[in-house]
Amino acid sequence: MTRPATPAISPFFIVSDVARSIAFYRDRSGFAVTFQEPAGEPFFAIIVRDGAQLFLKSLDGVTAMPNNKHHPSLRWDAYVYTPDPDSLAADLASRGTAISSTLQDRNDGLRGFEVIDPDGYVLFFGRPR
Repeated sequence: MTRPATPAISPFFIVSDVARSIAFYRDRSGFAVTFQEPAGEPFFAIIVRDGAQLFLKSLDGVTAMPNNKHHPSLRWDAYVYTPDPDSLAADLASRGTAISSTLQDRNDGLRGFEVIDPDGYVLFFGRPR
């Protein structure tokens, strides 16, 4: 019997401005918009790059709350697996993305780097060593 697959999970980020977040992820990180509503001034969007997908939503009066605002040691909001973090870091840097944590072999057995989006969400792009 074959086990049913669960090939992806999509973090849901509450953001201050969906259009600004779309521009950051599209222009700086190579994500494509697969859905946004409404088209002109979206309050919701789905963006994707390969198997990584994020949901973005804004609502008046609701502020973004990245994990690190709860506690400094709760740093990451999303772990994005990439088999080649070195090439991805170079690709993102060529797009003008600021790498907030240098590409490195970490003491927790991972190799990767961090990117912080305009609302302060921290995404770790990496893999086990």
